[in-house]
Amino acid sequence: MRAWLDGHLLDDPTSPALRVDDHGVTVGDGVFEALKVIDGLPFALDRHLERLHRSAAGLGLGPVDDAALRQGVKEVLLDPLPLGRIRITVTGGPAPMGSGRGDSAPTVIVTADVLTPFPPETSVITVPWPRNERGALAGLKTTSYAENVIALAEAKRRGATEAVFANTAGNLCEGTGTNVFYVVDGELRTPSLASGCLAGVTRGLIIEWYGAREVDEPIEVVDRASEVFLASTTRDAQAVVRWNERELAPGPVTQAVLDVWRNREPELLGH
Repeated sequence: MRAWLDGHLLDDPTSPALRVDDHGVTVGDGVFEALKVIDGLPFALDRHLERLHRSAAGLGLGPVDDAALRQGVKEVLLDPLPLGRIRITVTGGPAPMGSGRGDSAPTVIVTADVLTPFPPETSVITVPWPRNERGALAGLKTTSYAENVIALAEAKRRGATEAVFANTAGNLCEGTGTNVFYVVDGELRTPSLASGCLAGVTRGLIIEWYGAREVDEPIEVVDRASEVFLASTTRDAQAVVRWNERELAPGPVTQAVLDVWRNREPELLGH
């Protein structure tokens, strides 16, 4: 692992470096991005940084120095990774103990490490806790991930590897770290951003490169789906072969999406 913190590459990325009163630690006041590295180059960096700036603005963190973020990415990749993952985190910085922010500058962290590829297939469960599509954090990629920790623990307990949420309207929303695509009557569909799901970079590229209808439907629609796959920066398009107790099989639409992805992925390496 390599780590860059507030303008400096750390000699030892495992050594103590973050203040104990950082608002990201005390109350989860922060935003982040995770992106893939292929042959030493970050994938879709521009799009990930655009979303990070949107999340930071939505959380009220103020403007973040884009040049500093890019410099951090460059420095953690001085030792190229054949396949890796970068995480960029921006927190509220040192602050009084409590919900109120202080007047310190944000803390900016960039880390890079090797990435173990996900398998081509996975299993998911539906969890009973809803995403709040009207909440203050809806659509923002924040470090407040405790809901996802609980949901993933439940998925593991039930023999699955990902958990999927409905929203408060009962419509299909998203996974803990994934967007959901499904095929009904030969049509590829995915929840709209109004569902409260994250505007995933991979989600957006699949819609742009392959095409999918954005529609909000009750989560039970997946019971009629002939194919389901998950999308994220580290999974690309990963076929779902079991949802709760229902068995599925990878299908032609999922394979076609993967074919398009592999052909066009090099376009966004390095930027």
